[in-house]
Amino acid sequence: MRPIPSRPRTLLVHKLGRVEYADGLRLMELAAARLRPGDPPGTDHLFLLEHPPVLTLGRGAGTANVLASPAWLEKQGFELHHTDRGGDVTYHGPGQVVGYPVVDLADRPDVRKYVAALEEAMIRACADFGLAAERHPEHRGAWVGTRKIGAVGVHLSRWVTSHGFAFNADPDLAHFQAIVPCGIADPRLGVTSLARELRERGRAAPPLAEVEERLASWLPGLLGRERADAPEPPRTVSVVGLDPAGRVLLLRRAEARGGFWQQVTGRVEPGEGAAGAARRELAEETGAEAAVVALGYEHAFGLEPAVAARLGGALVARESAFAARLPAGFVPRLGEEHVAWGWFAPEEALERLRYAGLRRAVRLAVARGG
Repeated sequence: MRPIPSRPRTLLVHKLGRVEYADGLRLMELAAARLRPGDPPGTDHLFLLEHPPVLTLGRGAGTANVLASPAWLEKQGFELHHTDRGGDVTYHGPGQVVGYPVVDLADRPDVRKYVAALEEAMIRACADFGLAAERHPEHRGAWVGTRKIGAVGVHLSRWVTSHGFAFNADPDLAHFQAIVPCGIADPRLGVTSLARELRERGRAAPPLAEVEERLASWLPGLLGRERADAPEPPRTVSVVGLDPAGRVLLLRRAEARGGFWQQVTGRVEPGEGAAGAARRELAEETGAEAAVVALGYEHAFGLEPAVAARLGGALVARESAFAARLPAGFVPRLGEEHVAWGWFAPEEALERLRYAGLRRAVRLAVARGG
């Protein structure tokens, strides 16, 4: 009697929007930690997202391939990160689809085939928009002639993958001038984007969401997975409380709830708007009745286990940031969720915050003065 074939693993597709680079690294760690014990069973993850401008250096990267000075990078708002992925230096930024597959390859332990699948997904996505892309005989990624449209850099630990690919849908190509892309110094080779190639052919560039969808449609099958779409992540808010001296109010969570410092945060309840949730959470967590101001900043991030358990086991949340001006001498009234509080100078507050997205919210609030 022939054995009944096992059902393919599921590739759960998460479309996250903006994710700070450091938060993306932590998200992959959290996903891998759930993947190994099978939570949920037979499920891998594909995170599709955008990063703010960042330069990343792989294991084989040399800083000589970063052409811009540290002062220029800081002025332009670029971050610089060393990573454990393969490859050299690359750029991520708005208009680029970054794909992070967190996949257990134990059923098909072949790194070359895995990398080829990532390249093929980008090549087929180009074809969906009428653009011929291919592999380069010497360099990894997806290419349109002599111009690279998609990069690949991966890391594996016990056959569980992290990092992945970056597909140039419509980024600012001038930003690539800050580096020698992927360490390829050959002047005959360059970088391009889907938008540039289509415009040169007299055609309009597709929306970023459409590009994401084409990549998501191809990759599951190329990896031998069945696609499933992740449910909409829970919506949360953060509120940066500032006093007249420009100090930042932080609260420390109880150990059972993670034990880390943060500004006021909380979930948006069904039927509630983000601003209403921000005002409610500020009152519930500190006793303050104050107006909140939207900072125009939204990001996604991975949930630590203690927090995820209180949000129905969700892996990811999407958060909107607000600020509130609190009176001099304000003393918060803490609930059971927090065990300590303090007013901190901005730089000290930034050092205490775990999530890069929370740190960016603090910077934005301080810059505008609450």
